[in-house]
Amino acid sequence: MRLTTKGRYAVTAMLDLAIHFDKGSITLADISRRQGISLSYLEQLFAKLRKKGLVSSTRGPGGGYRLSRPPSEIPVLDVITAVDEKVDATACDGEGNCQDHARCLTHELWMDLSRQIYGYLENINLGKLMEQRDVQEIYERQEWVCFNRKSA
Repeated sequence: MRLTTKGRYAVTAMLDLAIHFDKGSITLADISRRQGISLSYLEQLFAKLRKKGLVSSTRGPGGGYRLSRPPSEIPVLDVITAVDEKVDATACDGEGNCQDHARCLTHELWMDLSRQIYGYLENINLGKLMEQRDVQEIYERQEWVCFNRKSA
């Protein structure tokens, strides 16, 4: 399994929303500025996240996006699969046709790894990520940098 930029950015942006959960709607421009993710890329990701019901949007002044439920109720797995990422370490997408339309020697190894990854991502949610000390330190640094850029 290789997590692409799409999955990494989706989790990062959703964690940003989770951190700002109590502040109302957050603009994609603010997330873009804090996380260094292109605004157009965020728009594509958030269209998928909204379609899967993970975020809701508000238009107009004061508008933006917010999580559709508390951070502790959104597993990281849901975020990754919402943007069409697969949690599969096999070369055959789990089909079992790895070698000449049959299972290869290591098929079960990669299936077991896929299950482990799936279980981990299913059991860690945005709320748990927010509690990590380094996440809080990085958030504070990002807020400081963004505030000072606006002031300059």
